[in-house]
Amino acid sequence: MTPRALRAWSWLHKWSSLASTVFLLVLCLTGLPLVFHHQIGQWLGTEVVSPPLPGGAPRVTLDQVMAAAKTRFPSKVGMYVSQELDDDTIWYVTMGDTPGSATGLKQVAVDARTGAPLAEPKLDRGLMFVVHTIHVDLFLGPWGKLFLGFMGLLMLAAIVSGVVLYAPFMRKLRFGEVRRERSARAKWLDLHNLLGIVTLTWALVVGATGIVNTWADLVIEHWRDDQVARLLSHYRGMPPVTQSGSLEKAFANARAREPAMKIAFIAFPGTAFSSEHHYGVFLRGRTALTGRLVKPVLVDAITGEVSASRPAPWYMDALLLSQPLHFGDYGGVPMQWLWALLDVLTLIVLGSGLYLWLGKRGPVRRVLASDLRSAAR
Repeated sequence: MTPRALRAWSWLHKWSSLASTVFLLVLCLTGLPLVFHHQIGQWLGTEVVSPPLPGGAPRVTLDQVMAAAKTRFPSKVGMYVSQELDDDTIWYVTMGDTPGSATGLKQVAVDARTGAPLAEPKLDRGLMFVVHTIHVDLFLGPWGKLFLGFMGLLMLAAIVSGVVLYAPFMRKLRFGEVRRERSARAKWLDLHNLLGIVTLTWALVVGATGIVNTWADLVIEHWRDDQVARLLSHYRGMPPVTQSGSLEKAFANARAREPAMKIAFIAFPGTAFSSEHHYGVFLRGRTALTGRLVKPVLVDAITGEVSASRPAPWYMDALLLSQPLHFGDYGGVPMQWLWALLDVLTLIVLGSGLYLWLGKRGPVRRVLASDLRSAAR
C-alpha cells in the first residue's frame, strides 16, 4: 500500500471513530442490560407470569380477551394483541386513544385460559424503558433513530478502515502481539488493535443490524405503501372501519389459511401493520429461525374473511431477523453471555481508542508515526 493510501485510510479511521465514539459508548452501555432484559424484568418484578393451571385447560376467545382489557381502559381502543415467542398462556393487549397513537399507550396482560387480567405492564416508564429509549432514539423520536443509524454507518467505516490498517501495521509483529516492553500507551495501542480484531465479526453484525433497526419505521411504511396497497387496491376509496367485527373469527380464519403456523401478533385496523379496513394477523413458524419470521394475513375487519395473504417481502424479513440478532436473542442464555462479553470488549476498544487519541501529542503520536512509516515501506 502506498504511503498516500495509508494516510487516507488512517484519516478515515481516525475521524469516523472520533465522530461516533461517544454515541457508540452510550449504545454499548445501554445495550448491555438490554441483552438481559428478560432476567432484569424478573428481578425487578415487571415480568408477567401466568398462574399454574392443569394441562389442557380450556382457552377463552380473543373477543373475551379484548372485553377483559376494555374493562381496565374503557376509553381506549385496541391496537395490538400479541403473545411471547415461548409463552402462549398470556395475551398482551396494547391500547391507545386512536389506532395510530404513539403516546399514552396502555397494555393489559390477560390470561389466555381464564380471561382474567393479570397485570398492566408499564410501556412508558421504569428503568428498562429509559434504557431502551436511549438505546433506540436518545429520546429524540424518529430523528434520533436516523441519527443513530448514521453513527452506525460511521462505526462500519471505522471497522473497515481499522481492518485495512491492521495488516500493514502488524506486518513485522506476530498476529495479536502486545509489545509489553514498550510504553503503557504503546501497549494500549496493541491491545486496542487486538481487541478490535477479536470483536470484528460481532461488531459488524451488531452494527449492521442496528442500522437496519433504525430504519424500521421507513421499512414498515414502505411495506404498507407497496405490498399492502397493491393487495388491497379494491378497498381504495372506501371509508375506514369504525366498528370492527369479531377478532376471534378473524384469527380463526387466518389460522385456517396457515394451520402449521402460530400467532405472533394481531394489528387492528388503522395501525402501522394493517390497513384502514383489515386486521393484520401475523403468523410465525415453529422453529428457532422461522419463529422470528412472520407471514401477514389480512382479514376483513367487518366480515372476518381473509382478503389477502402473501409472504413478507425480503426487507421485512431482514428487519424481523435483525431485531433479535442485535440483542443476542436467538441462542438462549449462552448467547446472551457471549453478547455481553463482546459488548464489554467493544467498550474497551472504544475507551482505549479515545485514550490513545487524547494522548496523541505524547508517546502514542510517535508510536503511530513510526508504525505508519514502517507499514508504508
